[in-house]
Amino acid sequence: MSLISHSLGAPTATGDLPGGSQIDRHRHTEHQIVYPSAGVAEVRTDAGSWIAPADRAIWIPAGCWHEHRFYGPTRFHCVAFQPDQITPADQPGIRPPDAESPRDAAVIAVNPLLRELVIACSAPEDLPADELARLHQVLLDRIHRSSAQPLRLPAAEDTRLRRACTLVERDLTAVWTLAELGRHVGASERTLARLFRTELAMTYPQWRTQLRLHRAVQLLAESLPVTTVAHRCGWASASAFIDVYRRTLGHTPGAYQRRH
Repeated sequence: MSLISHSLGAPTATGDLPGGSQIDRHRHTEHQIVYPSAGVAEVRTDAGSWIAPADRAIWIPAGCWHEHRFYGPTRFHCVAFQPDQITPADQPGIRPPDAESPRDAAVIAVNPLLRELVIACSAPEDLPADELARLHQVLLDRIHRSSAQPLRLPAAEDTRLRRACTLVERDLTAVWTLAELGRHVGASERTLARLFRTELAMTYPQWRTQLRLHRAVQLLAESLPVTTVAHRCGWASASAFIDVYRRTLGHTPGAYQRRH
């Protein structure tokens, strides 16, 4: 594992990192978009974690404390924006519909135009200043129009709920009922069900599926076979995993691996 320190500035840059690399906790005064053209990038904050395969990007608001993790050999592109570049009209488009505040991160879809804009703007030394400024504005326009993606795994605050989530996360092949989790963490089944709804805005089965999908994206970046990923993430069959993945991301995991 490679741990990289980070200054307060938000770089506009392109880089290559081996799988397992991390960038330590930091924040910056600029907004930033992070796009992995290969591999998978994850951003973790106090509110949860957001993950982006190579057809998604992560928007990180200015002032948000976060850290990065990378899965599989990753080529990443970062573009920073000064806060005064973001108008009030931009903000609702950048903020995902389920975000608690404009300071939340977000995963957005990356179409071919957005991909090329991010890559071009992440190498500013190759462009004249006036052209770069125009591309930045077009990039912001496309970010504003991009749809938020359901690739957030929210973090629990209640101690009992955190412990319950940790038990599930340790082994996704284990089948835990809410009643069993409650006995281990000192809460009733009804209390845990309520905490999942109020803190994470999901039912327990919905959260568990989101966790499994999050882990699956990480494992696919390591080039593991789809059947192996399905088993390690707790799905009863590869076909069940493929169905959930396709409904969430719009393509099968096999198609994604062949393409990236």
